[in-house]
Amino acid sequence: MAAVLFDFSGTLFRVESTESWLRAVLDEAGRDLPEPELRETARALEAVGALPGGAAPLRVPEEAAGLWARRDESAELHRAAYTGMSRRVPLPDPDLHEALYARHMSPAAWTPYPDAPKVLRTLRERGVGVAVVSNIGWDLRPVFRAHGLDAFVDAYVLSYEHGVQKPDARLFSTACAALGTDPRDALMVGDSREADGGAAALGCRVHFVDHLPVDDRPDALLPVLGLVRPAPRRRPDVHRPPG
Repeated sequence: MAAVLFDFSGTLFRVESTESWLRAVLDEAGRDLPEPELRETARALEAVGALPGGAAPLRVPEEAAGLWARRDESAELHRAAYTGMSRRVPLPDPDLHEALYARHMSPAAWTPYPDAPKVLRTLRERGVGVAVVSNIGWDLRPVFRAHGLDAFVDAYVLSYEHGVQKPDARLFSTACAALGTDPRDALMVGDSREADGGAAALGCRVHFVDHLPVDDRPDALLPVLGLVRPAPRRRPDVHRPPG
């Protein structure tokens, strides 16, 4: 393998809990909720899937289904989809919905999985190219920089910057081209069989991890190091991205 493509949320990083998310925004706004009400509000926000990178909604309203399906194709769609879900839950101040959305883009809202630094550092030492391929509506590069991991990433391929979402093969193809790697020499690592599994259509090998809390998944990325050996880079003369 000449390259590894990693998903972001649930693979290399995990977002904070919904309760932590809500508490941080209330604290910053100087607003208080009685503890039982705070916990109940956090549960309601989780049920509607308001936290990007968190739990999926229990149900997507019919009127929001089209927007939800395309939410990662642009920054505008992403914001509209998630703030729309958030607004289904009453908050003490309507402005808190936008504050919640802003909070989830903060590096403080994200924690790398315990083995992510070691795996990324080792891949760099072996000369294996690394790209982050994410369905997302905002620039996650500052998260990597804040946690000291940006130096180990050669390319970022983010859905909102390309107008397409995984499992669309164009994202994986773009990542391989950025690394100068034929897809047959690349490994895709992610937590979604539907989204990340799309890389297999190009000939990439795919390895899945479970989307678990950081404390419950200390070493699931380490097997990647056993799957990857530096390989001579073939000319990426197939599966070139359009345009």
